[in-house]
Amino acid sequence: MPKDDVTSLIVIDDHPLFRRGVADLIAMEPQMELLGAAASGKEGLELVLSLQPDMVLLDLNMHGMDGLATLRAIKASESDSLVIMLTVSDNEEDVVAALQDGADGYLLKDMEPEEILRQLAGVAQGHLAISPRLTELLARALRHETQPRSPAEAHLTLREDEILQLICTGKSNKLIARALDITEGTVKVHVKNLLKKLHLRSRVEAAVWAIESEHTKGRQ
Repeated sequence: MPKDDVTSLIVIDDHPLFRRGVADLIAMEPQMELLGAAASGKEGLELVLSLQPDMVLLDLNMHGMDGLATLRAIKASESDSLVIMLTVSDNEEDVVAALQDGADGYLLKDMEPEEILRQLAGVAQGHLAISPRLTELLARALRHETQPRSPAEAHLTLREDEILQLICTGKSNKLIARALDITEGTVKVHVKNLLKKLHLRSRVEAAVWAIESEHTKGRQ
């Protein structure tokens, strides 16, 4: 994903002080470059479409076009940017809604700056980005009676299960396609099918579900 090994970012947040803080934080990391910052969802969407950054840091609660609306607009566009929510909200409904709408990660603003940088560097390498204390919350939110308890119970094919395991490592569709020597379009079809079988809406949810199902199996 990164061009010339440097990850390009933009930040969308309606708090000037926080935008400045993010700029200072990114400046500490030579492998990251901040292309711009926006104070609203509308302005941010325009920046994403014009600059095509590798990654977008997006606040959830903003005046006007809020974070979820902005997220949906970015994901519906032609942009391939990864979108990481960076917010103060650890509300279960907010976390689940963002991930269901296609967020590629969910980080909290109260994390240590060094940890935020570490998480973002991980995303650039194809890993999932989610604040550790939210993982259990999300796993709990995903549990319901219609949820299959294992890939076998979900009747995943061998290829779907293989792709699910690669999703758990944080690999993008492009990297999965390269690893399995298949087309990216084929990967997208398999991901769509396995999400349907798991009654889930996002790859991050699928990764958390798979990790939790392994933990559950280990306790039996």
